[in-house]
Amino acid sequence: MPLRGKYLVWAITACCCQGFLLLGYDQGVMSGIIGADNQFGKDFNSPDPTTQGTIVAIYDIGCAIGSLITFLWGEDIGRKRMIMAGAATMLVGTAILTSSTTLAQLYVGRIVTGIGNGFNSSSIPVYQSETCGGMVRGALVCLNSTVTIIGLVIAYWLDYGMSFVDGPAQWRLPIGFQAFFALCLLFQVAVLPDSPRWCMAHGRGEEGARILAQLEDRDSPEHPDVVAKRKEIEVSLAQESAGGPFRYRELLHGGPLGNFRRICLCIGVNVMQQFTGANMINYLAPVVYQNTMGLSRNLSLILGGFTAVTYMLASFIPLWTVDRFGRRVLLMTSASGLSLCFILASILLSIGTKGAAYGATAMVFIFQIFLGIGYLPIPWLYPAEITTTRIRARGSAISSFFNWMCVFAVVEMTPPAIANINWRVFIIFAIFNALWVPLVYIFFPETEGLELEDVDHIFEKGGITGGVWSSPGGRTVERRRIARDVEDVESNEKGVDVRVDESRGKGDD
Repeated sequence: MPLRGKYLVWAITACCCQGFLLLGYDQGVMSGIIGADNQFGKDFNSPDPTTQGTIVAIYDIGCAIGSLITFLWGEDIGRKRMIMAGAATMLVGTAILTSSTTLAQLYVGRIVTGIGNGFNSSSIPVYQSETCGGMVRGALVCLNSTVTIIGLVIAYWLDYGMSFVDGPAQWRLPIGFQAFFALCLLFQVAVLPDSPRWCMAHGRGEEGARILAQLEDRDSPEHPDVVAKRKEIEVSLAQESAGGPFRYRELLHGGPLGNFRRICLCIGVNVMQQFTGANMINYLAPVVYQNTMGLSRNLSLILGGFTAVTYMLASFIPLWTVDRFGRRVLLMTSASGLSLCFILASILLSIGTKGAAYGATAMVFIFQIFLGIGYLPIPWLYPAEITTTRIRARGSAISSFFNWMCVFAVVEMTPPAIANINWRVFIIFAIFNALWVPLVYIFFPETEGLELEDVDHIFEKGGITGGVWSSPGGRTVERRRIARDVEDVESNEKGVDVRVDESRGKGDD
C-alpha cells in the first residue's frame, strides 16, 4: 500500500479495528438468538439452559485453541500472516455455522470460528503495538477495543431486528453476516506491511528498515531518524537474545529481565478481566435481565441492546484518558466502580420489588461505563506492552489463551449459577473486583508513554513487586531508557575501534 507516516499508521489501525469489530460481533451474535421460543429454538429442538450455555461457551474453546496455536507457531509465521490466517479460518467457520442443521455441526462451526478469532485476538494487539509510537499506542489499541463494542452493538440490534422475521433467515442471516467483516479484514491486511520489529528479529533487517521509513514518513531507510530507531530496536533485540536461540524455558526466567513476571502479568490482567463479571453481562445480557430481574423477553432484548450501546459510548473514554492518566489508574478506578455496582445491584435485587429490579437494571448500565473505561481495553493493550519483542507474540498468545478459557468458565457457569442462586451471583463478582484494586497497585508497573524497547528495563529494581511498590505511580523506568543503552553500545564500539587503531600503530612502529 503506497501510504506513509500517519496515513499508514491509520491504515494499520483500521485493519486492526476491523479484526476487533469481527471479534465483538462474533461474541455478541448468539446472545439474541438462543434462549427464546424462536426459529432457532424450533430448528434445534429448543435447547435447554445447559445446551444454550455450551453453544455460547464452546466458541471460547475454539478461541483458546487458536491462541495456543499462535503461542506455538505465531512468532515464526509473523503478525500479518497470522491475522490473514485468522480471517480465512473465520470465513470457513461462518460457512459451517450458517449451513448448520444439527447441534453437532453448530458446535463444529463455533469451534472453527473461534480458532480464527484466537489467531486474531493474539496477533492484532501485537501488530498494532509494534507499528505505532509510545505516545499514541494506548489510544490506538483502546480504539480497537471500542470497535469491539461497536461490533457487539451491531450484533445485538441485528438479532433484535431479525427476531421479527419468520423462517431460518431469522438466525442464519445474523450468523452469516460476520463473513462480510472477515472478508474486509483479509483484504485489508493483505496490502499492509508486517511489523518492522518482527522483520528485524527474523533476519530481515533491510525490510524492517524500509517499513520503519514508511512509518516514520522518511524518504530513505538511511535517514538519521530511521537509523536511530533501527539501532534502538537492534540493541534491544541483542540484549534480549544474549542467551542464544529462543527456548520455552526462558518464559520462566526471573532476573532483571523478569520474563516470568511479565508472563504472570499478561495472564493476570486477562483473568481479572473475565472475573469482573463482564461477560456475564455482555454474553448473556438478555438472559440476566429475563431470569434474574424478571423482565419480559422483548424488554430484555431491548435492554440488552441499550446495555451494549452504553458500553460502546463508555469505551470511547479511554481514547482520551489512557495516555493521560496511565493504565494503572484506569484499572483501579474501573475495578472499584464495578464492585460498587454489583454490591448495589445485589442489595436492590434482594428487596424483590419491581422498582428495585429497575434500580438494579440501572446499576448494570453504570457497570458498563466503569467496565468501558478500564477493564475493556487495558487487558488487550497491557500484554503487548509489558513483554519484550522476543517473547511478545507468545506473551500475548498465552494471555489470550487464559482469557478465552476464563470466558468459557464464566459463560458456562453463569446460567446454572443464576438458576440456583439468582442475584447472589453478583456478590461473587463484587468480591473479585474489590480484590483487583490492591493487586494492580502492588504488582502492575505503569507503561504509559514508554517505547516498547524501554520496557526491557521495567523490572530491573527487583524485589517481590519488581520495584512497583516503591516507585511513585508504579513508574519503574524512565522514558527513553533505550537511548542510554544505544549510547553505551556506541561508546563501547568506539572504545574497541580506538584500541584496534592503537594496536595497529604499535605494529607499524
